[in-house]
Amino acid sequence: MVTRITLVEGDITEQRVDAVVNAANTSLLGGGGVDGAIHRRGGPQILEECRRLRASHWGKGLPVGRAVATTAGRLPARWVVHTVGPVYLAEEYEERAGLLASCYRESLRTAAELGARTVAFPAVSAGIYGWPPADAARIALGTVARVLDGGDARAGAELAAVRFVLFGEEMYGVFERARRELLGQDE
Repeated sequence: MVTRITLVEGDITEQRVDAVVNAANTSLLGGGGVDGAIHRRGGPQILEECRRLRASHWGKGLPVGRAVATTAGRLPARWVVHTVGPVYLAEEYEERAGLLASCYRESLRTAAELGARTVAFPAVSAGIYGWPPADAARIALGTVARVLDGGDARAGAELAAVRFVLFGEEMYGVFERARRELLGQDE
């Protein structure tokens, strides 16, 4: 089942999938990096739905490790699944690594509940949040592989493909090395 995981170097806002995952901040109101790019390209419909979420269930913001979905607006996807990754702190590694894994599990579960069959992820927390890329890749790929291999029957069975969309050759290389080490896959 791990063959359902692919890696591409590119722009997540250009992915033609059912659900694109946004590395959001707790406010859900846009920001920099992936979050800013998704809000800019997706247009005001995403922000409008995020504001409604903030006005209702997520008044204090989306907690780290959780996921929630909105429309994809003008993106070539059907939905955006917003998840908030943890900021890297070595002294709180175990707790925060669990939260990072939760971002991937909760995003896949949310996408499956929507009926998504294909999902595209960025490298959550591996940018401005300072997570060491090799470790972020290991957590991301390992978590997604476990979900797809039946670790979460509600999500794994529904999903046909998960794509990691990595910005830049360097991040792609980090994820490719982690995939070979963890999943034993060569392209």
